[in-house]
Amino acid sequence: MEWNDVFMTLIREATARYHERPQTPAVNFFLPAEVEFLSSIGYTPDEMHAYIQDYATKGDPSPSTILLIAATRRAFFLISQRGISGNAKPVRAIDLPPADDDYQGIPYLPRIIRKADAMLHGTLDRGLMFYDEQDRIFLREHGNIHPADFLQLAARVNCDRQKMVKAVLQAMKISVADDTAAPRAAAPAPQRRQDPASWQPVQSELNLD
Repeated sequence: MEWNDVFMTLIREATARYHERPQTPAVNFFLPAEVEFLSSIGYTPDEMHAYIQDYATKGDPSPSTILLIAATRRAFFLISQRGISGNAKPVRAIDLPPADDDYQGIPYLPRIIRKADAMLHGTLDRGLMFYDEQDRIFLREHGNIHPADFLQLAARVNCDRQKMVKAVLQAMKISVADDTAAPRAAAPAPQRRQDPASWQPVQSELNLD
């Protein structure tokens, strides 16, 4: 079974478990085999528990979104970090830029960039979550950027603020153009359902050239 199939099974089983025992703390929530699997993709129980909790209680992020975020972290963990978790100091809430801090007139951008960097390196402190409610609002309102695309961009440009603000502005411009465009004459033909075994991580459409 491919890792993504194992991951999706974990989401289904963990969500059902959460509904049965919502008060169980993250440290005791996952089975030993699940903890071992999460460690193999660079995840911690606290991190995964946050996504399960939000999905179980709010329906957002969706399982497929959780998978795509995990795929980006997994690729960074296995390739850039060579499958070795670093000993860097955890990034706490107090270490993040304030929510109203801005870069080139875009509030919250410094904060989400810092969170994305910590997410990629596996250093987000427990209690913090990449793509929490504030992150979702920011990404929706700034070009409707997918969180996995944002993470991939952060990895590709090493969280360079200038390059990331350029990509965000581009996404916002595209989003406005799409909103004002005339409706299409016909809906696109339905796509074939992809075999999970052939799944590949999302490819970002954010262009830095």
